[in-house]
Amino acid sequence: MSSYSRAGAHKTSRTSGLAIAGLVCGIVGLFVLPIVLGPLAIIFGAVALRQTGSLMAKWDIGLGVLDIVLMIVMFAVAANNGGSFTWHVG
Repeated sequence: MSSYSRAGAHKTSRTSGLAIAGLVCGIVGLFVLPIVLGPLAIIFGAVALRQTGSLMAKWDIGLGVLDIVLMIVMFAVAANNGGSFTWHVG
């Protein structure tokens, strides 16, 4: 009779909840409230990067920076248009 152990079959995940929260903040921040969600994505990503070093944490930081850059561009466009920003599709 042979016996086997499943101890080697269990693989631990290196993705933290902070990395997932940062990714959600970064993606949602592209569409809504980039002034708040961009810095939150950077903070969550930096903490997750320090804890796990995962690739998702690096994406969090990148998306947070992109949120802030897009916010600055939108403010610049609004300042040149007399304080308003309009978006016309079609």
